[in-house]
Amino acid sequence: MGSDYKAVVESVRRAFNSGKTREKSWRIEQLEALNRLLIENEILLCDALYRDLHKSRMESMGSELDFVKNDIIGALRDLDEWMLPKPARKTVPTLLDSLMVVPEPYGVVLVIGAWNYPINLTLAPLVGAISAGNTAILKPSEISPHTARAIEQLIPKYLDSECIKVIYGGIPETTSLLKQRFDYVFYTGSTAVGKIVRQSTNQFLTPCTLELGGKSPVYVDSTVDIKTTAKRLLWGKIVNVGQTCIAPDYLLCSKDVEKQLIAEFKPLLAKWFPKGLKASPDYGRIVTKNHFERLNKLVKSSSGKLALGGEQDAAELFMGISVLTDVSPKDTIMQEEIFGPILPIVNVNSAQEAVDFINEREKPLSLYLYSNDKKVQELFISRTSSGGLTINECLLQLSIESLPFGGVGNSGMGAYHGTASFETFSHNKSVLIRDLGWLSETLGSVRYPPYTSRNETVMKMLLKNRKLPSFGVLGYVGSFALGALATTWGMVSSFKDMWGA
Repeated sequence: MGSDYKAVVESVRRAFNSGKTREKSWRIEQLEALNRLLIENEILLCDALYRDLHKSRMESMGSELDFVKNDIIGALRDLDEWMLPKPARKTVPTLLDSLMVVPEPYGVVLVIGAWNYPINLTLAPLVGAISAGNTAILKPSEISPHTARAIEQLIPKYLDSECIKVIYGGIPETTSLLKQRFDYVFYTGSTAVGKIVRQSTNQFLTPCTLELGGKSPVYVDSTVDIKTTAKRLLWGKIVNVGQTCIAPDYLLCSKDVEKQLIAEFKPLLAKWFPKGLKASPDYGRIVTKNHFERLNKLVKSSSGKLALGGEQDAAELFMGISVLTDVSPKDTIMQEEIFGPILPIVNVNSAQEAVDFINEREKPLSLYLYSNDKKVQELFISRTSSGGLTINECLLQLSIESLPFGGVGNSGMGAYHGTASFETFSHNKSVLIRDLGWLSETLGSVRYPPYTSRNETVMKMLLKNRKLPSFGVLGYVGSFALGALATTWGMVSSFKDMWGA
């Protein structure tokens, strides 16, 4: 098995070394083809998502297909700008030279997708990899088998099969793949597996991005509109039945705010799901029996009280929303990421207490604050650390391509979306093109032996880290004059040494 994957990686590397993926025309062709794949196979892909996760069409389109299509539109719009070399600031000794930072593709990229958003979390990174000019091997999650098979079958029909390949399989296949030499690895999934992926990349010192999870906290204070807050918070928890890496994991609030929120949750559920959660086509299912049982154990082992919900049907992997109050921070449910429709509530009496509670734990992927108090907002911005902070909203930060998405610490490393995707899959190569003329050589002549104290003085003047004037020709001339003055002094000093003065 391992030798087969070695051959696959080598074939993709040969395709990269041919140079065709570096061409802008190839990148555009592949991005447009990926967009066609999503448009022309909308029904097939939505059906696969329904079979794997019972996702409604609206969730499938909004959080999966349309999400990737929007990424593609942004990449096609901005690709020219992204690919341009970026000029670097000059110093006095390099005024006659060219300094730039050139983005170049890493080479062969491995993208390991996740099961909860199997299209988004597999193909959105691919958009970045293609935009940056890489070849890629995709490993979709076998836990969402229907979607993984669809990706496996469709990609070769639309994209360059020499440069982009899909491998279907489970843990053995992923383990074997990670033994191969890649130039970049992009993984989305659990923190535990993320650590294994990171360790595997150490063999070849391969850079990687890890998009992990963690317990994303929510703090709600008394300054907010409770009705609006309840809607946004509850919606964030029921999307994909809580199987979202940035879903609100637990709630911090006072006892009074807790009562007001729960009072709003009940009529909201009745309004959104008039025939009940189980009968609704808009409410998903837990992905597997193992995940269902894990969530059940979290609820049963908790010291909290069930304040709302609790309906379930193991045969259908249906689990309704469960709101738990009086939860102890020592409960198992507060030690691991929930990844399901369970909302434990821990009571705190102030924003500072909430900040302290959050800072005592691992850094989350997302942190949610609902407050209209500017001082409280500033407290969370300045005194907490998380992959992202969202104030008075939930989940929607993920859809804004100008905001890099990624974790910090235990919740991940690296970021993507929009410009950040291109940057993630690009190496920024520093380029210096030195002038060979006599003037440039004169400016740099003080570096050559024999070294004298005067050489050292002139060198310090030339290399001193100063911001050069930026007011057009006059600034250029003035900066050059400064260098010329230092060089002239160095030359005169050298002549004095030669003449014994």
